[in-house]
Amino acid sequence: MTEAFIYDHVRSPRGKGRDGALNEITPLQLGTQVLRALRDRSNLDTEIVDDIIMGVVSPVGEQGSVLPRLLALNAGFAETVPGVQINRFCASGLEAFNMAAAKIMSGQSPVVIAGGVESMSRVPIGSDGGAWPTDPSFAPKVHFAPQGIGADLIATLDGYTREDVDTFALESQRRAALAQREGRFARSIVAIRDVIGEVVLDQDEYLRPGTTMADLAKLKPAFEQMGSLGGFDGVVMRRYPQVEAIRHVHTAGNSSGIVDGACAVLIGSKAFGEASGLKPRARVRSFASIGSEPSIMLTGPAPVSSKALKLAGMKASDIDLFEVNEAFASVVLRFIRALEVPHDKVNVNGGAIALGHPLGATGSMLIGTVLDELERRGLSTGLCTLCVGAGMGTATIIERL
Repeated sequence: MTEAFIYDHVRSPRGKGRDGALNEITPLQLGTQVLRALRDRSNLDTEIVDDIIMGVVSPVGEQGSVLPRLLALNAGFAETVPGVQINRFCASGLEAFNMAAAKIMSGQSPVVIAGGVESMSRVPIGSDGGAWPTDPSFAPKVHFAPQGIGADLIATLDGYTREDVDTFALESQRRAALAQREGRFARSIVAIRDVIGEVVLDQDEYLRPGTTMADLAKLKPAFEQMGSLGGFDGVVMRRYPQVEAIRHVHTAGNSSGIVDGACAVLIGSKAFGEASGLKPRARVRSFASIGSEPSIMLTGPAPVSSKALKLAGMKASDIDLFEVNEAFASVVLRFIRALEVPHDKVNVNGGAIALGHPLGATGSMLIGTVLDELERRGLSTGLCTLCVGAGMGTATIIERL
């Protein structure tokens, strides 16, 4: 089997999702600028690119019409380059990466670009609808409740207090602020420009570096009302009858932020790199996806990581750095406990609580984040994973070269 190598990656800054600098940039322009940057950095001959696979969680409106193909055409790639958008909810960007790697490993493709685009300020979350939350003949079968209810249920089952999740969130802010201050993201960020060529954003803007525990303590639980008045507490408690009451501890301050963003990763075979004069930065060791219980829905990261570790012939202790998407603080706290990994190896540069979670792009962004940090620290192996809506999980292990 052919090995798949990472040759380069770039991403946009994450822009605030409602009133941020990237609101004026269409998904087409956002993804176009990222693709051009990846091409130009590697002096890539686009005629040999076999495919562009990108995560887009709400593939409607401006993000519809097979956006990756449109990006390729708009970026001036060879017209022979196809594109496809995929949706595995929050893991879409990582699943796009895994699908691209699989095409390389199977020997069917020499080079594929993976990534994702999500302009959440222009195409709001949930715009694509679907039977899962809305069809009365289906939602009761899976005990559907919004993800925040699942996050609070995890906290209730595992015994995480409001102080626990706020402490985790504060550390995410601290780590992200330090990483930005030290320029740890700068190598891979592409400054995004407007229609007249002026830079509108050149660094992540969602961070709140001055946050304190007192600030976090003032925030009201975000999902308490929908749990009680909306009836969703009762829905999940029928699935988990051992729970007498849901402890609502998650707020806007300890949950992932709504942001805009895009990324692209160049993946190819060894022969592609040699022919193109490019040096690989990492190899793909393994990847996996699983289904998990759909009502709580956020428990996938630990079991899918165990599956990926088994495929790679590794143990959790063999991994130098973990990137676990901070959809909610309790998700990462459960992962740390389940895999018995130290917090100082997990999300060392902060996560989505501080930086934001551009749904379709986040997974591929995590690959780039962990690779850059492995190189900065001189370490070897990284594991990226995300929880996924409707109860799934996706994970990938890479090895720095």
